[in-house]
Parts: sequence; C-alpha cells; structure tokens
Amino acid sequence: MSSEKPTKGTDRPGGGRLEAWRPRAATAVVWYLRLAALLNLLGAVVTPFRAQVTRHNTGEYFTPYLITAGFTSAVVAAFLAVMMRRRKRAAWIANVVLVALYLATVVLVLTAYGEVREHPSDWVSAAISALLLVALLIGRREFHAKGDRSNPRLALAVLVGGGIVGMLVGTVLVALTDRTHDSTVWNQMNYALLRVYTLAPAGKEYHGVLPPHWVDVVINVMSVAILLLVLYVLFRAPKGTEYLCPEDEERLRALLDRHGDRDSLGYFALRRDKSVIFSPSGKAAVAYRVASGVSLASADPVGDVEAWPGAIDRWLAQAEEHGWIPAVIGAGEEGGTVYARHGLNALELGDEAVVEVADFSLDGRAMRGVRQAHKRVQRAGYTVRIRRHEDIPREEMEELVALADRWRDGQTERGFSMALGRLGDPSDGRCVMVECMDGDGERRALLSFVPWGREGLSLDLMRRDRDSDNGLIEYMVLELIAHGEEFGVRRISLNFAMFRAVFERGGKLGAGPVLRLWREVLLFFSRWWQIESLYRANAKYRPIWEPRYLLFSRTADLPRIGLAAARAEGFLSLPWHR
Repeated sequence: MSSEKPTKGTDRPGGGRLEAWRPRAATAVVWYLRLAALLNLLGAVVTPFRAQVTRHNTGEYFTPYLITAGFTSAVVAAFLAVMMRRRKRAAWIANVVLVALYLATVVLVLTAYGEVREHPSDWVSAAISALLLVALLIGRREFHAKGDRSNPRLALAVLVGGGIVGMLVGTVLVALTDRTHDSTVWNQMNYALLRVYTLAPAGKEYHGVLPPHWVDVVINVMSVAILLLVLYVLFRAPKGTEYLCPEDEERLRALLDRHGDRDSLGYFALRRDKSVIFSPSGKAAVAYRVASGVSLASADPVGDVEAWPGAIDRWLAQAEEHGWIPAVIGAGEEGGTVYARHGLNALELGDEAVVEVADFSLDGRAMRGVRQAHKRVQRAGYTVRIRRHEDIPREEMEELVALADRWRDGQTERGFSMALGRLGDPSDGRCVMVECMDGDGERRALLSFVPWGREGLSLDLMRRDRDSDNGLIEYMVLELIAHGEEFGVRRISLNFAMFRAVFERGGKLGAGPVLRLWREVLLFFSRWWQIESLYRANAKYRPIWEPRYLLFSRTADLPRIGLAAARAEGFLSLPWHR
C-alpha cells in the first residue's frame, strides 16, 4: 500500500476539477457584478429600460440579484465588484448573505403564489441568482483577503451615526419644504428615515408627507454616501501597524553591514515607521509601509541578492493575504529587474545623482559656474566642518536638530524612500554631518548623510537659513567631495531628479512632439514643486545618473499607488488614517 498522502484538492473524487473551477467561479462573480452595475446604469439613463425593470420589481416579477435599474444600485454593484476583484473575504460574506436571502425570497414567492409561477422570467431570475450563489460557494477559497478586526464595529458605528445625521438633515429639509403643511414631526422623521435606510427611490409616496422632488434626491444621495462609507469601512484592509521593532532593526543592520554597498538607499530601510519582512533564510528583507491599502516597498531589498526572491515572495504573499496592492518606489535597476521577474511592471521615475569622489574635478569649461560659486562663497568668509554624528557632543547635536527644525520648509517632515527622518538618533552614529558657518562662526546650513555601505554616503537631510547667501549647499557638497577620502568616502549619492530624462532630451534638437509636450507639462508643475530645479541642482556636478523605478502590478492601480506614495513621502495628509 502506498504511504503517500493525497495532495490538496484531490483527496476526494472530483477534488481536482473543483480546484480548477474555483478561480473561474470567482471571476464569474466579479463579472456578474460588473454587468449588474452596467445594466443598472443603463436603466438609470434609458427611460424605457428603467420602466421595464421597475415594472418587474414592483409587480409580480423578479429581476436577478442587485439589478434594479438605478444609480444607487449601479454604484453599489460596482463597489462590490471592485472589492470582490480584490478578493475581500468580507465582501464574499456580504454577497453570500444577500444572494441567499434574495434567492430564498424568490423561491418562497414562487412556491406560495401560483400566478407568479406562470411567468418564465421569474424562473430565469431565480436560476441566475442560484447560479451566482453556486459560483460564490465554489470560489469561496479565492476570497481570502483579510480585513481589519475593528471593521464590523466601526461599520456599525458609521451606519448608526451616519443614519442619525442623514435622518436629522432629511427631517429638517422635509419640514421646510413639505407641501401638505399639516404633517407631524413624527411623519417627517419617518419619511427621512425611510429614504436614508431603505434607499427608497425618488418619487415614492409616503402618507401625509409631500416634499419637492429635489429633497428626495438630496436625501437619496446622502443615503448612498452613507452606504458606500459603511461598505468601505467594512471591507477595508488591515492597517499594517507592525512597525520596525528593535530585533528587526538589529537584523537589518547586520544585513547592511554585509551587503550595504549594493544600494545607496539601503540604510533608509531602518526608518522606524516602516515594517519589514524577511526571506525564509533571513538573509534578505523587504522594507515597506501600508498606506491607503497599498503595501509600498522602498528601494531594493536589503541583504544577499540570492535571497531577494524569497523575501519578495513573502512580501507579495502577505499583500495578497491582506488585500493590499503591492508596489515598489525607488527601486534600482538590479532590484527592479528582480521585482519584474515576480510579475511587477516597471515605470522609470527618474535618476539618482551619484558622484565618484576620485573621478570628480572642477577643471574644464563645463564646471566653470560651479567653480565660481565655490570661490564666491569662500571669499565671503564661509567655512565648512565635517564630522561623524558619533563625534558630535550630545548638547551640540540637540542644537543642530533645533536648527534643522527651524529651517524646515513647512511643518511636515517629508521622506520615506530617501530620508531617515530622525536626525541625531544615537543609533546613527556613522552618519556624517556637514555644517556651514559664516564669518562670525554662526551656522547657516546643514547637510546630513547616511552610510552607503563602508565607502559611500547618501544624502538624508538638507537645510539652510533662508537669510544666508546663495550657493551654500553647492559649497558644502564640493567641500565634502574634496575631503571625502579623509573619511573613507569614495562615492556620494545626492538628490533624486524625477523625470530627468524628459528635461534632458525634451529640450534637445530633434525631440518629438510628445516628449516636448511632456517637458512643458513638467515645467508648468515645477512652479509649485521643485522638479526641474532638482534636476539642474544635481546636473551641475556632472554626476553618474542611476535610474530609479516604480514597480506595480496593474496599471489601474497607479492612481491609488500615487496617493499612497504621496502620503508616505509626506506630501499629502488625509483626515483619516487609511
């Protein structure tokens, strides 16, 4: 007798066939909801079709599940389709319950009333709803994305609180516009409550109350908004608040000690508002943060490149389990290639400016402007001091941190993929501080760099007094390059230039119309964001340009990924936490 155990899905007759049908059944459910949304939308704008569906639903007929010909049903069906496509477990439960209740009602009516059984359309409707329920049950295991444990309680609170607000607003509107002039407050409140909680269609009569049509529309819009908010809260993904713990930070530092030379952004994985997931061997890790339902990884994985696939597999599996959208921001060419092998698409974001200390020179016509700026600042009496953070006394470091906060542009500390966000932390002693003092010995600008392996530095923080002379930053960078080898520094990563290739090629002779248009668009937005100025500030050092990429799974997810990246980098702050 064979001692082998049966494989999953084949432990009973037909198990293998059922396993093959599960993804098809799940896809069929999603497409049914999409079709229902389309039909409801058509019913809302095409009067004959809406009249036909309304006659069926208000007479002795039944339409299939969730097809009622209206904007409200279209929005709800479309929302459920999106949640089911993301394989939300809570959305599957909600659909199973609703379909089962609807189907039970149809079967009960068909059984109890003989005249209803005479209409073939009712049997077709029941069959379609039954097939949908069967598809839901077959595809059950496909809907595995977990929700936050607090979702049911919060959804109930939103349902009750939103309903109360909607009822109060609706009651006030009805009381001010009721054309019967003799309805009671109780009748007006019941009328508003009926519309808020039952999504009664506009124009539905209620005894004793007769408001104008626009009031019905306003209350219905409020009720739809409340319903969508309840569904959003009920189906939202877990928050992912398991941030970097001391044990994980220690393991990451050990990986950076051995493999930190590979990526200039590797040290930023130590941000304590990031989470980390390790490969099965523990030799590699992916640092990420969850924002707006997106699991946003930053830069390349940390550690041994041979173990990167294991860490990426675990990160992708975790994202799928929780219903998060996977994305990577700021990956290098090597990391982007490995991510792409795991099914992600790549989009070039821009280039990182890297200066090789030994190869850098101020000679030549191309460096004339930089030479002149350096000499001008030097003649003005400015000096530079370069030290490791660990060599700066605690009291003096506190003064530097206070100055950096004072010179910060805005109240938000920005950065996620290319900033550490904790100047002066004792654990970052190998970071390098560059200070610029004027002729009176007053500090006027600061630069802080994190380690890039054993022989490199990567720019973390750049601040200067706005009342100081122009050119201080360039002067400080040039002084760091000139004295870099004294600190064992052979390469320095400066700012990131977004869309550098567009600025560089779009202004050249022979550039195509699309490239020129794209460049003009970027120049327009550069009035508010430092897109072009960052490129020019980096280009003056004639650096080596290293491309950086955005990795994503589906093009349709790019708007949400952009929102998550804006939140993570500190450019956008939302009033809620998801």
